[in-house]
Order: sequence, then C-alpha cells, then structure tokens
Amino acid sequence: MSGKLLQVTIDRDGCISCGACWATCPEFFEENPEDGFSQVVGAYRVGGNPAVGEAPAELAECVQDAANGCPVEVIHIAV
Repeated sequence: MSGKLLQVTIDRDGCISCGACWATCPEFFEENPEDGFSQVVGAYRVGGNPAVGEAPAELAECVQDAANGCPVEVIHIAV
C-alpha cells in the first residue's frame, strides 16, 4: 500500500457524533464545530468537501482503525 492514497468518505447524514473516529485518528478526522458531525481535517479534504478525503499511506492504519471502530459504520475506505 506504500505511496497509495486511501479514498475516504463519511456518510455525515448517518453520523451520530460519538467522537470515536476523531478520538482514534485525530490526524485525519475532527468534529465539525457547526453541526457536531465527523469531518475530514482540512489538509486531507478533497474539493473542500468535509465528507471526502484522501489519506496518505502513513495514516492508513489510523484511518482504518477509526472506520472499524465507528459504531454506525459511516466511514468508507477505498484504495
């Protein structure tokens, strides 16, 4: 997986604002201050969309752990 970016999307409509993702991987996920839902941090966002991001290889494990820990399974990852 070296060098490949992970395509990450968050189904923000299904997010329950539990905080599991940003607690697990704060380098990539954060709480949106306006609505409380999860979003991709600005540095990794695609097209300014808070629900879409590209994670570098060095964050792959962290992002995957956050997706696996999401109780409502709204974080989706593709290579």
